[in-house]
Amino acid sequence: MKLFLTAVACALACLASPTPRAKAQDGVRQSVVKVISTLRAPNLGQPWTKAGGSESSGTGFVIDGNRILTNYHVVAYASQIYVQPHDTADRIAAEVVINSAEMDLAILSVEDASFFEQRPPLELAAELPAVRSAVNVYGYPIGGSEMSVTEGIVSRIEFSAYYCGGTGLQIQIDAAINPGNSGGPAIADGKVVGVAFRGIPTAENIGFLIPIEEVNGFLEDIADGTYDGKPQLANEFQPTDNDALRASLKLPGDVGGCELTRVLSLDPQYPLRVRDVVTKIGPHEIDRRGQVRISDDLRVFFTYYVPKLAEDGEVPLTVYRDGEPMEIRVPTVSRLERVAPYLRGGYPEYFIVGPLVFSTVSQELVTAMTRSANFVPRLALSRSPLLTRGYDTSQFPGERLVFIPTQPFSHRIAKGYTAYGMVLDELNGVPVKNLAHLVELVRDSQDEFLEFTFAEEKAPRYVFRRQEMIDATEEILTDNGIRHQCSEELRAVWEIEE
Repeated sequence: MKLFLTAVACALACLASPTPRAKAQDGVRQSVVKVISTLRAPNLGQPWTKAGGSESSGTGFVIDGNRILTNYHVVAYASQIYVQPHDTADRIAAEVVINSAEMDLAILSVEDASFFEQRPPLELAAELPAVRSAVNVYGYPIGGSEMSVTEGIVSRIEFSAYYCGGTGLQIQIDAAINPGNSGGPAIADGKVVGVAFRGIPTAENIGFLIPIEEVNGFLEDIADGTYDGKPQLANEFQPTDNDALRASLKLPGDVGGCELTRVLSLDPQYPLRVRDVVTKIGPHEIDRRGQVRISDDLRVFFTYYVPKLAEDGEVPLTVYRDGEPMEIRVPTVSRLERVAPYLRGGYPEYFIVGPLVFSTVSQELVTAMTRSANFVPRLALSRSPLLTRGYDTSQFPGERLVFIPTQPFSHRIAKGYTAYGMVLDELNGVPVKNLAHLVELVRDSQDEFLEFTFAEEKAPRYVFRRQEMIDATEEILTDNGIRHQCSEELRAVWEIEE
């Protein structure tokens, strides 16, 4: 009987005492927070205003330096941010310290340092997790208010696109990443191996993590208080696994590499040429598919090594040109200059003159219009630059697409003018380089008429008497409740007094 009672007591003690894994999970929970944001997104059709406020939530977790790490998209365009710790209803005001739209990461802070006393930083792993290893993802997905912990297996690791032109490694796991999970830590062996950042709505049990290697790179970049961005090559490439292509490039049979098909740099002294074949980056050989080996069981596209090998703004490459190898150092860029730049958390530029509104085309606008079944046929029929050039890099410094995002305001001088969505080509015969250039042209014009012509085929031509257009502007702004004639960055160009 005594032996039986002792066994029962031990069993009860085991039930009452948390296992080492449960203790580890409890430790993680204390350092994971819910992130609640009030968002005011851009209004791409009415750039002088913002979209209505909406509340969104995600996840974040404490890292060293009394900081909270989350996804950029969780707090992008946030007018208010709160963090809610585990097992409490308290909402604590927070703010964004620094972020990277490209890598979808952001750092938050809270004023009260005591917040971190019971919430220690999670330890970040030093290496990528192995394929087929188990991870636990912590977060606050939709469907409940309490913290969720899901377990998954690392399915694969690839080098792929992120946001706003960014690229990097991504980990795919067989656990779903749902809205609200974004920004949560993925834990293996008690350490953070990745940050949840997206899923696939049409697929089951597929989620993606930002690997800790990319997170550490981001943290190293911002150590000086600014985000510089990952170095990249301003080129486009294609594989060289076609035999006829290889013969035309005079490549030896044992040489791999990627053919350069387009130079995106505006530098006339750029050392690479179209048809060059990049065969090595630093000491790393590139195969015919453009991949390099980074571990025994993992190969990725060779540009993975660009930020790791870049020094003083250059990266060493071995190139075959006309069948001969040569070693060169190639300049890198942190960001490609595009005719339709990403907003990256900003709001669109705009300029109102008379009944017309002009705005700079953004990548967000191009994406929205080219995915719309209503707009694509119209863009294709008119050969609109929104479709033909929307994803292009600039052909000269400062080149941007300028367009009319909304119908002309109602006013007597706008009679008969109703078309919108066109890309501006010229003002009084002068090609318009960007929105600031348009502001200068209108400001400095002494012509009797202002004639706006557009790039689309069969687009109308808008002609106004210049002084009538200038005089009507204030009346139109007042009638439509618009506070400013142009966005803040353009007011100094227009030289208006407010």
